[in-house]
Formats: sequence, structure tokens, C-alpha cells
Amino acid sequence: MKVSGSRFVILVLYVDDILLAASNVAMVHDVKKYFSNNFEMKDMSEASYVIGIKIFRDRQGVLGLSQKGYINKVLERFRMEKCSTRILPIQKGDKFSQMQCPRNDLERKEMKFIPYASVVGSLMYAQTSQPILALS
Repeated sequence: MKVSGSRFVILVLYVDDILLAASNVAMVHDVKKYFSNNFEMKDMSEASYVIGIKIFRDRQGVLGLSQKGYINKVLERFRMEKCSTRILPIQKGDKFSQMQCPRNDLERKEMKFIPYASVVGSLMYAQTSQPILALS
């Protein structure tokens, strides 16, 4: 990131991909010109996806990130695509009890095959762009 007064350029590198964001279009063109004069590069125009993350822009030009596709794949992978959704997974008034725990040896044995660590890891990755998932 380079800042000059209220102007800035952000350069993100991932393997052989470069993303540029700047406070104005002229700065983006200047950086692209510098790189094309000094390196072999191909301008792929405005990015819409990077490493599986959707990049979008609203009407005011504010950038946003979405991992909806990734999250849907995680739900499919763990056979949870039909799970019920809420704004907050745990809400005031929710009750938890021993009745929700495995009640016999067969249920305990079945629970051993649920990949909790993989589910948690997948959610931790997704929460980088969707912080609300930290509450899942």
C-alpha cells in the first residue's frame, strides 16, 4: 500500500495475480503503466473473482467481497445444504440440554464420524470475508 496525502494505491499479490485498488483511476493507470514498462504482464481488466472470492462494487463504488459460492460448497461437502439459517446462529432464548447430546453407544459411535475440525477450519477460512461466521 502506498499513501500520499489522501491518495492511496493498494497492490495485492497472490502467486501470479495482481489486484490493484486506488483512490482514483489515474493512479491505477500509472501503476499499470509502470508494471507493463518493467515486467511482462497481461491486463485482465476489472477483477470479479480472486482465489474463489467474488469481488463486487455497489453503486457508490464501494468494493465488497463474498464467499457465498465457497460457503455453499462447504455446506454441500458436509451435507448441510438443507440446514436452517438465521442472522445469528444462537439467539437470546435458545435452550440447550443434555437431550441434544448422544444418548447411547450407537449415537456416540455415529458422532465420531462427524468431521468437526474440518467444519470449523472451513468456517474459519470463510469468516475472513464474512465475520458473522465466527458465531456459527
